[in-house]
Amino acid sequence: MSNYRLLHTMIRVKDLDASIDFYTRHLGMSVLRRSDYPEGKFTNVFVGYGDETTETVLELTHNWDQSEPYDMGTGFGHLAVGVPNIYTTCEALQAEGVTISRKPGPMKHGTTVIAFIVDPDGYKIELIERK
Repeated sequence: MSNYRLLHTMIRVKDLDASIDFYTRHLGMSVLRRSDYPEGKFTNVFVGYGDETTETVLELTHNWDQSEPYDMGTGFGHLAVGVPNIYTTCEALQAEGVTISRKPGPMKHGTTVIAFIVDPDGYKIELIERK
């Protein structure tokens, strides 16, 4: 098991361009690769902070015929991204119109400073201050 590694997490997105913009422009990820599957009527775009051979990345799956927002269900919680200064980050994101669903501050029953933002599809992203 020492060769096991978490490769990616996949989320379904309704508006692929809006999601790519959100994760690249607001969270600083890069588009690593994109694959269109005309027979299956879907596109996969992988975004992240580094090379997929060493880093865990995020797979954005866009089903071409999806017209309704996806149901988040009760099992999914959130994605988490480390940021150097959570207060400055949240100010910049809010100025860009990103929804801050939990303002920055220490987590309940702890000292780690966190905040939550919402992506275009309603997925929660926890920001964790990492200096």
